[in-house]
Amino acid sequence: MTSTSTAIRRVTPSTPPRRWRRRSASGKRLGYVLVSPAVLVLLAITGFPLVYNIWNSFHYFDLLNPTSHRFVGLENYRQVFSNQTGLGPAIEHTIGYTAVSVPIEVGLGLGIALLLNRPIRGRGVARSLLLLPWAVPTVISATVWKTMLDPQTGGVDYVLSLLHLPGAHTTWLNTSSLLSWVAILFADTWQVVPFAAIILLAGLQGIPRELYEAATVDGASAWRTFWRITLPMLRPALLVVLVFRTLSALMIFDIIYALTGSGPGTSTSTLAYVDWNSFLVNGNFGLGGAISVVMVAIALIVAAAYRLILRPKA
Repeated sequence: MTSTSTAIRRVTPSTPPRRWRRRSASGKRLGYVLVSPAVLVLLAITGFPLVYNIWNSFHYFDLLNPTSHRFVGLENYRQVFSNQTGLGPAIEHTIGYTAVSVPIEVGLGLGIALLLNRPIRGRGVARSLLLLPWAVPTVISATVWKTMLDPQTGGVDYVLSLLHLPGAHTTWLNTSSLLSWVAILFADTWQVVPFAAIILLAGLQGIPRELYEAATVDGASAWRTFWRITLPMLRPALLVVLVFRTLSALMIFDIIYALTGSGPGTSTSTLAYVDWNSFLVNGNFGLGGAISVVMVAIALIVAAAYRLILRPKA
């Protein structure tokens, strides 16, 4: 019996014709030409703020005292990794939340995408409704969830009490850091899983049906087909979803600002929340700039790691 990988090789030639390779190279050059204006505009818009922010990170710059703009070297970066500014716990919260939320959200998105990729009744309506949570602005979504989680008037408490389920009459946002993080995860998952599902669904629809037909002829099981065909062919879409979701989780701010305000206390503070507090509340542009540079460095490392792990095999 021929293996699934043999079927893939039979459907997709290993060495494309020379004419096809020339057309592919020409298409890539055309793509670079078409996106270059947008890239240049983005560089012009973000270049100066980025350079100015890096320059600020090596200086003490108090907005309330603009004349005290003196060079302090790596002092701001030393504070980033010290416990004096509360950044140590914020970094732990950010990394912990990212490690928990991203697998859950991407896994749910993949499951929904696989379901909507099947020929089921009402699939078009379900795809349209799927976009609604993602289309709602994050602050509005968080405010709605804050109202729903209110132990006195919220709908969540009413439903849990009606069904006699655990969690009824629970103050989700003010008594326990664990419950607060659970509420944040629920609200965040409700909004961003549709994004993951739509991107992964597009990736699934780009997989040639001939590969699945060949696998069926070879007698491959559903799990083997998923592992040997679906996941490898879905790598580009998975890369997009993982990069976007990981970066947004590392920089999560607005939903925490609207839902918990980093409380109880500072138990739900994140790196982005402390950065906002340094910039706009304390007016410390030097420390805020250092935190921003660290966040950008983390984002670049994560994106490079995903690119290395999920790059298509030659």
